[in-house]
Amino acid sequence: MADLPGYMRACLHSGKLALLAILVSGGIVLQILACALYDNWWPMLSLIMYVLLPMPLLFFAGSDSSALFSESDSRWVNATKFLTGASAVGSIALPVILKHAGVIGWGALAMDLSSFFVIVLAIMCYIRTSDDDEYRIM
Repeated sequence: MADLPGYMRACLHSGKLALLAILVSGGIVLQILACALYDNWWPMLSLIMYVLLPMPLLFFAGSDSSALFSESDSRWVNATKFLTGASAVGSIALPVILKHAGVIGWGALAMDLSSFFVIVLAIMCYIRTSDDDEYRIM
């Protein structure tokens, strides 16, 4: 990518940011539609899990996201992997439990789970793009 002109690199970086914005917006729209179309706002409980999902990555992993994709002897990295996994399972389990209890219907469950997968895809794309220096949080 070093042999590309500056305007082309800027265009590619803008495209990455636009893709992240579209993914996050699509996930939020799916979450709201899961509630509004079926006149049942219980699926909004998933938003709590969506907020908790990236927190271990932000607090424990810091700017070293490469350790998350490999084996590590660090206790902090292992705790990060465990808490992120528990949040991901909770994000899937919460709408399934609501469906099993008869609180939400099949359509709301499908939209809620698709919203989860779109938001997780956005998080994974962000982790991938944060390897570039321009997108680092810290």
